[in-house]
Amino acid sequence: MSRFSNLEFDQKSEGERQSSVTIKDEAFYLGQAQQFLENGEFEHALRAYAKVLEFNPENATAWTGQVRMLIELEEFREARLWADKALEKFPHEAELLAAKAVALGRLGDLAEAMAFSDAAIEERGDTPYIWLARGDVLLARAEKRADYCFERAHTIEPQSWFWHWLGSRIRFYYRQFALSLKWAQSALNLDTSQGVVWLQLGYCQQALGLTGRARQSFEQARQLRPGCDAADAALLQLECGGLWGRLAGWWRRHFSG
Repeated sequence: MSRFSNLEFDQKSEGERQSSVTIKDEAFYLGQAQQFLENGEFEHALRAYAKVLEFNPENATAWTGQVRMLIELEEFREARLWADKALEKFPHEAELLAAKAVALGRLGDLAEAMAFSDAAIEERGDTPYIWLARGDVLLARAEKRADYCFERAHTIEPQSWFWHWLGSRIRFYYRQFALSLKWAQSALNLDTSQGVVWLQLGYCQQALGLTGRARQSFEQARQLRPGCDAADAALLQLECGGLWGRLAGWWRRHFSG
């Protein structure tokens, strides 16, 4: 079933279980979407942006946010379709153009991706997301110029852990695990209290074969965010991987030759 027919919460979120005096309006859901995004809860963020649009269908930030969340969920075709729908309303929205560029790049439409990235920069190219999106497109094109874009994004808001974390996620998607680790560590240097950063650090370490360090990072993520399903799943995967590795070693020792 398409996400377009199911962009509302199935159950009440923690924010909705707050006191009845809380005004659940456009600003409330926009703030909630940002909080979900910073926690790496992209599905919940997607639905929160949908709630924003129920209050104000002309909120360009929410339209763009939905496209970005679909990209994070690796729903690239739907991200492209949703971007097209949004651009009918906001043809000059720079970050929306940048988000469509990312979706196109990840779908392999590299020429169109570059054209939309160029358009985003021409409209208003000096935000961290626009430069990270351009770096994303250039990585899809296997161009070394991507490095400049990442550096440019991080110099715009150098004290924000969020953009370093997002940069790490992009590098990870393109299997640049060492560079992904570098940016995850930079995010951690800026704020050690973010469980989502520890989680990303663990993924990088695991991909590089640093299993012991990955386990420690996942444990830190779980301590900072009790009940974090992603951290629990990552630790379980490590344990299962270690078990199978021990069984394979035992099999080789006893039955080789």
